[in-house]
Amino acid sequence: MQTPPHPTFDPPRIETNRLLLRPPLAQDFEDWARFMADAEATRFIGGPQPRAVAWRGFLAMVGAWQIQGFAMFSVLEKASGRWIGRIGPWHPEGWPGDEVGWSLVRAAWGKGYATEAAAAAMDWAFDVLGWEQVIHTIDPANTGSIGVAKRLGSSLIGPGRLPEPYEQARVDVWGQSRSDWRARRG
Repeated sequence: MQTPPHPTFDPPRIETNRLLLRPPLAQDFEDWARFMADAEATRFIGGPQPRAVAWRGFLAMVGAWQIQGFAMFSVLEKASGRWIGRIGPWHPEGWPGDEVGWSLVRAAWGKGYATEAAAAAMDWAFDVLGWEQVIHTIDPANTGSIGVAKRLGSSLIGPGRLPEPYEQARVDVWGQSRSDWRARRG
């Protein structure tokens, strides 16, 4: 299990040109619940969830911040202040590696937000968390996420396996090392 970079560290805020990444706050839950109820938006992350299940998942993400010192960030569009998804480091028990993952509301698709936010999250994971490699677990049918992984410079490592209750899900593992990432970023 990863430990926080500092026992009493302040929650990070990462700003990109168009986005703000920060740990989830209680005010994010309504948007989170709507997102998790959208069958198309959640097709590759376990499918739609009823509100009560979405609440437990939301609290798990908040709890990961408290226990591990990292988890996915809430992503807000700076121009509108809207919550548009969750992107960032993720490593639950039994996961195949240190992941930076992404999932956005459909209204945010096709704007380059996933790549922009994931790049900022990868910088943070390598620089602050000290990760040596980042992976992305992607359903082979998820062409949108495969495109994001490629734009980030990640390569297909091979098939992967997720822990229970997702052990039947087919995923490919994409990724890259910190040195490859830094060489690409200049």
